[in-house]
Amino acid sequence: MDYQAIIHSFIDTIVTKPEAVEIDIKEEERDITIFIYADNENVSRLIGKHGVIANALREAINIAGKEDNKFVHLHFEDIAKKNANPTTTSEVK
Repeated sequence: MDYQAIIHSFIDTIVTKPEAVEIDIKEEERDITIFIYADNENVSRLIGKHGVIANALREAINIAGKEDNKFVHLHFEDIAKKNANPTTTSEVK
């Protein structure tokens, strides 16, 4: 399943610069961890007040994961943090 395309279909309408959003996916046996990197303003938009948007995104992507019999985890990070620590991105597929 193309989780990156699914995530983009949800978040591109929420963020102000969809082309500046980076998505890294780490797949393991039964778990998929998706890291969504954006600038601080867009991370705030993706999380939403009290985490409402983030929870809705997690719920939707988990439905897709159930089709593959996988657990999907979303993490929202500031892109500056990714660029400051390049070793973490080399570990992610």
